[in-house]
Amino acid sequence: MRIEEEGKIYDDINITPMLDVAYVLLLIFIIMTTATVQGITVNLPKASSTPSLSKPKTKAISITPDGSIYLDTYPVSIQELETRLAQYKAAIPDLPVIVKADASVQYQKVIEVLDVVTRLQISQLGLVTQKLVK
Repeated sequence: MRIEEEGKIYDDINITPMLDVAYVLLLIFIIMTTATVQGITVNLPKASSTPSLSKPKTKAISITPDGSIYLDTYPVSIQELETRLAQYKAAIPDLPVIVKADASVQYQKVIEVLDVVTRLQISQLGLVTQKLVK
């Protein structure tokens, strides 16, 4: 065995703890970006193309098969929907809104939501559909 001197300068850098921290941060960022997808899962009707949800200020209105209405992920009534959208529109004049309705939902529910959006003069409106598979 060889015994080194006590006074020798330690000139090696141990990067293992730094890499461990970097890998943990990378894992946290991956999990957080996939967890920020907004909305309620509904069975979407078929169409040729779908709008993009790339803008983070986009508000999603979802209508479930039982007729419940959600703004992003929060259940609301028609009156609450109008109040909250009016507040968002006051803060962001060009507020983009998308409507996701289940294919089996009554058409009247969709019309009620579209009436609210029209009353608030929201011009950037998208209807989410599934892409047709050819």
